[in-house]
Amino acid sequence: MSLIYFCAGLMSVISLLSFTVNLLAIVILCRGKCGLSKCITLYLVAMAASDLLVGITDPFLRKTSQIYFLYSVLNFTPVCTTIYFLVFATTAISVWLTVAFTFDRFVAICCEKLKTRYCTERTAAVVIGTVIVLGCMENVPRCFTLEPGLVFDNFVWGCYEKPAFDTSAAWIAYDVTHRVLTPCVPFFLILLLNVLTVRRIVTTSRVRRGLRESSNGENDKDPEMEKRRKSIVLLFSITGTFILLWATQAIFYIFTGIAKVRVDNNPTGNYHITLITSVFLQLLSSCTNTCIYVVTQSKFRAELMNAIKFPVSAIRALVRSSHSDPRR
Repeated sequence: MSLIYFCAGLMSVISLLSFTVNLLAIVILCRGKCGLSKCITLYLVAMAASDLLVGITDPFLRKTSQIYFLYSVLNFTPVCTTIYFLVFATTAISVWLTVAFTFDRFVAICCEKLKTRYCTERTAAVVIGTVIVLGCMENVPRCFTLEPGLVFDNFVWGCYEKPAFDTSAAWIAYDVTHRVLTPCVPFFLILLLNVLTVRRIVTTSRVRRGLRESSNGENDKDPEMEKRRKSIVLLFSITGTFILLWATQAIFYIFTGIAKVRVDNNPTGNYHITLITSVFLQLLSSCTNTCIYVVTQSKFRAELMNAIKFPVSAIRALVRSSHSDPRR
């Protein structure tokens, strides 16, 4: 029981951290003063918003509420069914937005002819909207996998998976498809796109360095490569962190599916510990992007410091005005 409350406490911390850092990132990015293009900013805002929703729905509304708010409105069958749907939908949207951002940067770096048409604010908005719609549609069947645990005088309470979900061939196929789509396919797509991007960067850097040395006779800084370097650092930081934090869950899903590992409900068993660890790491990925922006983007750091200083400055101004009030 103590382990359950410890896990619930960690979930609450992750939820609070995700809400705080992602809301802060959304506010700062929407101001448009971080020196990023509108296309990149739109992707980053969408990713922060989806991560914020993941942090609210999964660790708090779904997991923590089941322990601390067992008899609240959150456990009415229609409510917890909606929460169940939102958990899977927001997670899928968050993952595929990372893929969409990775592909956008791949096009910007590796596809010169397609870059001017694809890497635009309008295209980013269309891609983000499509990801949101498909992410929701793909998880609508989740609403039909649950049934109430208690029915009394037209009152339905609790959400439990229907027995058919584990025995029906259709539901098993749907669950396997979902696990392949999130996170296995995005995991390998991001790896592939990053490998192709790195190869292109290395080739381009060598060519440009050789041309500049032959024309200038010296190895001075290349403004275009400096601009690309900042974009690449941001891309690799986001995708690299995603891969590291999702790797445990992706490998766990693949291994348990291939090896037909038996489900073990023992809370101290290897299966349960690995499962819980993979869930914690996956949820932690909803909190990391803001930290990446702080580390890699100097203008974002400056905006963050301004946001931190603003309440202090406002309080100081209020105190000074109250002391200088002639009526006192």
